[in-house]
Amino acid sequence: MPLADPLPTVSPVIPMRAQTVIAAAVALCLVTAAAWMIAAGGFSGGLVDHDDPPEPIVRFTLNINAAGIVELSQLPGLGPATAQAILTHRDAYGPFASFEAILDVPGIGDATLAKIRPYLRPIRKLQTLAPVADLPTDPQPVAATENAP
Repeated sequence: MPLADPLPTVSPVIPMRAQTVIAAAVALCLVTAAAWMIAAGGFSGGLVDHDDPPEPIVRFTLNINAAGIVELSQLPGLGPATAQAILTHRDAYGPFASFEAILDVPGIGDATLAKIRPYLRPIRKLQTLAPVADLPTDPQPVAATENAP
């Protein structure tokens, strides 16, 4: 009596020729990924650590003469108290004529001004209006013309 084959032969799901092609493609992808990682500085610290990402760079500018407390508090080195001091100074003395005028606010020094200066829009020169001495104090009413409807 012939012995039965202990393991039946099963045809592979993927033919041998296709397995070789797939293995070569996977190897090529792995080599390409390794080359990219080396080129990107993966072994020298050039890649971003996902647990400690760098601070995002958010650039915005504001008009120091029109900004409110919320906007001013967003500036680096300024908190709500200093922002309120800027508003109080602006209300008491009017708009700032230059960046150096911001130094008059209590709590703002040269170092703070240097930190916030890149975020400030240029201050326009204040235009003074000519005196209005020629206007009458009690204007006369304009008479209606005869052709008026």
